[in-house]
Amino acid sequence: MNRSYFLITLLMTLVLLLNVSQKTLAAAGPDEVVAVIGNTKITLKEFNEKFLRTTKNAILPPPTKKQFLEELIRFEVGVQEAEKRKLENDPIVKDAMKRELYKGLLEKELGQKVQDMPISDKEMEEYYKKNPEVRFSHILFELKSNPTSEQRNEALERAKKVFEDVKKSKRPFAELVKLYSDDPLSKQVGGDAGWQSRMTIVPQLYDAALNGKTGDIKGLIETQFGFHIIKITDKRSYENANRRAVRLAVFEEKRKKLFDDYMEKLKKSYSIKSNASLLE
Repeated sequence: MNRSYFLITLLMTLVLLLNVSQKTLAAAGPDEVVAVIGNTKITLKEFNEKFLRTTKNAILPPPTKKQFLEELIRFEVGVQEAEKRKLENDPIVKDAMKRELYKGLLEKELGQKVQDMPISDKEMEEYYKKNPEVRFSHILFELKSNPTSEQRNEALERAKKVFEDVKKSKRPFAELVKLYSDDPLSKQVGGDAGWQSRMTIVPQLYDAALNGKTGDIKGLIETQFGFHIIKITDKRSYENANRRAVRLAVFEEKRKKLFDDYMEKLKKSYSIKSNASLLE
């Protein structure tokens, strides 16, 4: 047998195998079973639907179909093992199941509405008029988490004394930051907090910067981090604003209103009693 004859025979065999493989795949119907785990069957149709849902908007590289099948098998094995152990009666599992039901309800009722929610340039501009980006520098008098009343009063008295000195001082604010602030990171840049929006910083600091003029020194402002003295350094016009951040802020505001309206309407269908005074 010469070499040419051997190569031709090998090529014809490969073509035949490829044709058989393609016909086999084409012949696989949606009810064909790709896996059986215990008494549970996964049909080709179910597999393809789950694979499409999982990979449709994937950010990371999606798994291959074989890898995804292994994931489904592991998932089903885990579920069956949990059922065998009657974990559905475990309090922690019950609570987790309730959270998933809650999330599922919101996704079913509001998911598409949120996705289709329009955001216009006019809405963005109107929002920004009330919530512009601000910039300030600050001096922090730090409070540890859960401070005692003595620790809080000590930090407050120190902050009051420094605030009086800062208001009288002729030195650049950046120098005063390095002299007094407990924030080691912002000290390196003269206390500069950079451009901030209502979404990126605690409301007490944002409102203080918003309700003052450029150059104003304001204090004392209490947050969960301690007491602050701020100097307002700039406010950004809408033309120069981070439009992507503004769009996100408008989206979050509209999404929250949609959620609040839905829940208020839903609550009317239930008898609800609460005693908030017990929380004080």
